[in-house]
Amino acid sequence: MQVTHDFDTAAALPVGWGVRVLLLSAAERTPLQDRIAGLGGIVEVETEVYAALAAMIDDPMGYGLFVMECDGLGGIEAGSRAAKTLAAVKSRVPVILVSAEHTAQVFPQERNAPVCLRAPLSAVSLRVGFEHALRDRLMWRAA
Repeated sequence: MQVTHDFDTAAALPVGWGVRVLLLSAAERTPLQDRIAGLGGIVEVETEVYAALAAMIDDPMGYGLFVMECDGLGGIEAGSRAAKTLAAVKSRVPVILVSAEHTAQVFPQERNAPVCLRAPLSAVSLRVGFEHALRDRLMWRAA
């Protein structure tokens, strides 16, 4: 006899649960946009650094995550500047920086430090980075 257990993959796989994500990318349409949406994020794309930072600063409670594809926007230096700018204005929005220049994945314990993911992203690294960046939200949801 063979027994199988089927579960609702649509509800089990997303970790974002409707979190609003601002994706900063050099391209209007990027595969990362669909991958974040697949994790449950509601993605808005911005192609200009200062417009994205202004949106984050003007609506600090509206966004749950800021993701920046650094390679087309000045590299990891530009990503670090963007993360430091958000930290300087006391933004509590988690930041993920994606770049081929990163030598290793970084999942910091400090709440205001960005998660750094090496491009090209695997499905596992994106999911772990997403979960790590949203760890406070996930803990509150589980409680």
